Amino acid sequence: MSEATTTSAGAPQGSGTPAIELRDLSWQVGGAKIVRGVNLSVADGEIVGVIGPNGAGKTSLFNLISGINTVTSGTVLLRGQDVTRYPIAKRSRMGLGRTFQTSSVFPHLSVLENVRLAAQQRLGGNLSVLQFPRRDDEATTEAYGHLATVRLAKYRTLAGNLSHGDKRKLEIAVLLAQHPALILLDEPMAGVSSHDVPDLTEVIRGLHATGSSVMIVEHHLDVVLGLVDRVAVMHHGEMIAVDTPEGIMKNEAVQSAYLGDIAS
Repeated sequence: MSEATTTSAGAPQGSGTPAIELRDLSWQVGGAKIVRGVNLSVADGEIVGVIGPNGAGKTSLFNLISGINTVTSGTVLLRGQDVTRYPIAKRSRMGLGRTFQTSSVFPHLSVLENVRLAAQQRLGGNLSVLQFPRRDDEATTEAYGHLATVRLAKYRTLAGNLSHGDKRKLEIAVLLAQHPALILLDEPMAGVSSHDVPDLTEVIRGLHATGSSVMIVEHHLDVVLGLVDRVAVMHHGEMIAVDTPEGIMKNEAVQSAYLGDIAS
């Protein structure tokens, strides 16, 4: 079992049932142990960054949480319910949302229609777009709200015409329409222009106010350290430290495994 170094300052925020709790989570392929005994709890409304060198197991951890890969041993609890053996779709319906390293939107639908469809499905409707939606439609009204949250005002623009940074914001709005307990962001800054990074960072920071918890894998350390409440560091499939950004920068084991002399 991985024994992550955690200080009192690095304890989860809030109280009650965590949005997500990982207990001794492991994944083995043949004789290779990709993820080893990971323990982590993320509180409601908390943003946790997951960092580590290439091959540390970060995306593999997300795949286990979201159900893409099957857990070898251990437990995944979503809002206190064991979802370890649940399929991807059922986890999604229970409040688990995820973006991937490449954008995934409906490029030939408008920005508004992308979000409206997600809201419409959650409200019990189908995935049908017959005409541009009415402004007084419940799903449409909700969609406008989520687009405002992510600072995306290009309602009528086709999603395929957006910049990469705006597509990332649209993906987050689509997830918000599903009212997720936990959002997994896998390298949201990948491919985003330096001009768009600050605004996208503020959108992610603003997810605090939505009530959704966030786990983010990101290679831009300056973004992660300035954005999250806590940082979880993976190395060779293990969680070697979980602490505040300040605590992580001072952690000798982390410096040795990953950060080198960045904190000096």
